[in-house]
This record gives sequence, C-alpha cells and structure tokens, in this order.
Amino acid sequence: MDNTSNPIALYYWPTPNGWKISIMLEELGVPYEIHYVNIGAGDQFKPEFLAISPNNRMPAIVDPDGPGGEPISVFESGAILQYLGRKFGRFYPSDERARVAVDEWLFWQVGGLGPMAGQCHHFRNYAPEKLPYAIDRYTNEVNRLYGVMNKRLADHEFLAGEYSIADMASIGWASLWENQGQDIAEFPNLKRWLDTMMARPAVAKGLVIGKEEREKMKLATDKNAQSVLFGQRSRT
Repeated sequence: MDNTSNPIALYYWPTPNGWKISIMLEELGVPYEIHYVNIGAGDQFKPEFLAISPNNRMPAIVDPDGPGGEPISVFESGAILQYLGRKFGRFYPSDERARVAVDEWLFWQVGGLGPMAGQCHHFRNYAPEKLPYAIDRYTNEVNRLYGVMNKRLADHEFLAGEYSIADMASIGWASLWENQGQDIAEFPNLKRWLDTMMARPAVAKGLVIGKEEREKMKLATDKNAQSVLFGQRSRT
C-alpha cells in the first residue's frame, strides 16, 4: 500500500455519487480533505472546479502524489474508484478474473442503477409537473435493477464476490430505495446486503459526511437551487 502522507483533495457534495468516494477514502483510511461543491449554489460551474471536472459534475479528486510523484486530478466517480483501488491495492483486485467481475458491476452501476435511480428520484420528487409515464417508466426500471441485484446476491455476499468498489458504488442509490418507490421486502437478498453494508463503519461515516451542508440547501423548497440543478443547458 502507498502510505502517502499528503491528503487527497475530495471535491464533494453529499449525494449518492459523492458518497462513493467518501466511503472509499474512509475504507482506505488515508488522509483526505473535503472541498464542498454546493451544486445548488452553482459551485460546479466555477472555473477552478471545471479545470479538474470539465463535465461540471462532482465528485472529483486531486491527488498530490500521483503517478511519478506528480499531482493528478480525476473526475467521474467510477474512474476515481478504479484509480484509488489501483493506487492503494485494496477493494479492486489485481487478479484479472476477479477484476473483470468488479468492473462488470461497477459499470452496471455507473451505466444503469445510478442514472435510472437518479431519473426516478427526479420525476418522483423534484419535477414541477407530475408525469405518470416518466414516473412509471423509471420506477419500474429501478424495480428491475433491484431484481438483478437481488438475484446476484442470492449466492454472493457482495456484488463481485468479495467486498469491492462495486459495492461502494451501489450502496448510496440502493439505500434510498423508499424514495424510489420500492418495497425492500420484495428483495430479501438485497436487504441483507444493505444491512451488511450499513454495518461497516466506513460506509456509515461516508454516508453522513456533509449531511449538515446538504440540509442547509433545503432543495425541496429552494427554487433557485432547483433552477441551477435542473434548468441548466449550457454555460461557457
């Protein structure tokens, strides 16, 4: 393991995507410092943040002890998890077969569970107009994805076999099952996995970092925040 003493800078807001990285850093037990990116206030559009995250999305990191001893910035949560897993040699196996399994479930989350659950949250909780087709479409797709997880977890303790970055990537969205219109009792294996994950101290801590900052935003009633989050088309 690389026992770097220079803290990794985490550009973060407490959302399911941000939680992936706060959990990973807590699991690794390495020094890091948080730079809050208040997505309701538009911090994601500031030039200094766009310099490290050109897609104006958090999370992102800056590792002062990157390859060759030079700083490196990394954006996109999946890429950050892989980078940290490779660097510290934990939660991302070096064995190719085991790594393929982790990558499968990591990309499943990045390309499926996250986007579908995110749209489900939006149309169920934030959209100014209730659109039954959109609500049903995304609620049903999340239900299908939960079924995929439930089947996988019937004979695997964790998504890729052993505990890995794939589990860290998925826990944030899965923990919000109620807001996604799901009944967790329908998915007993998923429920068992959720309980196991939430019992890990690093997961529990990673999920509450910045909670007080998020509460300040009061997204449900802050129309300016909603405009910034959901009304943005482009900024140059």
